[in-house]
Amino acid sequence: MTDLSVHLALCQRLLDTDAKPVNWHPGHAGTRVLRASTPVFGDLIVKIHRGRERHFQEIHAYRTWLPALGDRAPRLLATTDNPPAIVITAVPGVPLSQRQLDPEAEQDAYRQAGQLLKTLHVAGPPRLEPDWTAWLAERAEYWIDLAGNRITPSYRAEVRAHMRALRDLAPLSAVPCHLDFMPRNMVYGDDGIVRLIDFEHSRYDLAARDLVRLDTRTWPFRSDLRESFLDSYGPLTSTDREVVQHCVYVDSLTRKYSSSLP
Repeated sequence: MTDLSVHLALCQRLLDTDAKPVNWHPGHAGTRVLRASTPVFGDLIVKIHRGRERHFQEIHAYRTWLPALGDRAPRLLATTDNPPAIVITAVPGVPLSQRQLDPEAEQDAYRQAGQLLKTLHVAGPPRLEPDWTAWLAERAEYWIDLAGNRITPSYRAEVRAHMRALRDLAPLSAVPCHLDFMPRNMVYGDDGIVRLIDFEHSRYDLAARDLVRLDTRTWPFRSDLRESFLDSYGPLTSTDREVVQHCVYVDSLTRKYSSSLP
């Protein structure tokens, strides 16, 4: 069976035998996605995860934290562990990264995104244990070893210096995080509403880690979007800014070498 037929068969088995394919998206990093239409549930997303860890993380997020977002996120309709897959409602619109908006509308979209992330971050109680800064430093060391001679000794030393500085910030509490918080995962509808998708990376982590990719890839070119986002999310503390500064190196390692990870 092709990937598309596997996804469609899952949808038909789990929810609606009359489901029909709408479009197919190969996804990224091994995750595959089908959009299907059904007479009963409307348009659905069928997603087969690349591994069980991502599968369980996304299911946990949907069941535990996403009710706090209401209709600003998809709803979980069905799951199966073999293969590791979920079926969720399709939210209306296109990714914010693909939408051409005037500056005022774009600023409003980022203001909504700030509120969504703020709501997600308080959807579960903060945790001080384990030591999240130490965990991140250990993961950075793992990725350094994985990268091997693909990174220079000077860059390796630079990353380790930032990880030591990150550990010096402890203790820091962790909260429910998205961890792929980018415009591609913010869906902008024709109604002007922003909705958040793709929670397979979601887990407890340092809140400021959710800001690293915006801070390095979007905000340097659009300070107005940073201001709009923080208008609803809230101001960053000096510690938040330090976490972002140090975790840029973690993000860089994972982005470059994630294809080598098991």
